[in-house]
Amino acid sequence: MRKAHLHRKTAETDIRVALAIEGHGKYEVSTGIRFLDHMLELFARHGGFDLKLAAQGDLDVDQHHTVEDVGIALGEAFDRALGNRRGILRAGYFVMPMDETLGLAAVDLGGRAAAVVQTKVKATRVGDLQAELVYEFFEGFARGARANVHARVLYGRSSHHKIEALFKAFARALRVACSRDRRLGRMLPSTKGLL
Repeated sequence: MRKAHLHRKTAETDIRVALAIEGHGKYEVSTGIRFLDHMLELFARHGGFDLKLAAQGDLDVDQHHTVEDVGIALGEAFDRALGNRRGILRAGYFVMPMDETLGLAAVDLGGRAAAVVQTKVKATRVGDLQAELVYEFFEGFARGARANVHARVLYGRSSHHKIEALFKAFARALRVACSRDRRLGRMLPSTKGLL
């Protein structure tokens, strides 16, 4: 089973992550930002990952450091758990309906970090989360996991549904990308010979 434990401590945040890729969608999440907790909980459930994540950050200053560093730490946990990435599908995508909203995500675990995120959220806050920080989370994850992450809302009305559709689509896309391909065996999914 591919697992990782990680402790990321900076002057601004202190984050502990325990991840099992082949999990059962179980979670224990506490970031100090309840809406972010909710998104990470549904991420674990829809991805089929087991996730324990506890974050303490300088929320008295702003949410930015906490949200970004949670993304980085979670990405680093996936990077560790995937090891040399041999035999994985490497890429995955998913289109997720959330009532009147449609979101999509595509992930490539190819060893290079890039993020493109379009939420179409105009609200300043969704729940207690500063909505602009959704980008920082996904960009942080992309850096930590050495992955391409593309997440986009195609249309929708509810800001809550827009962000939720992205996290669900991301979880399911990542689940596919992490999956082992029996036909590839232990082959590295790259013609370069390196990820």
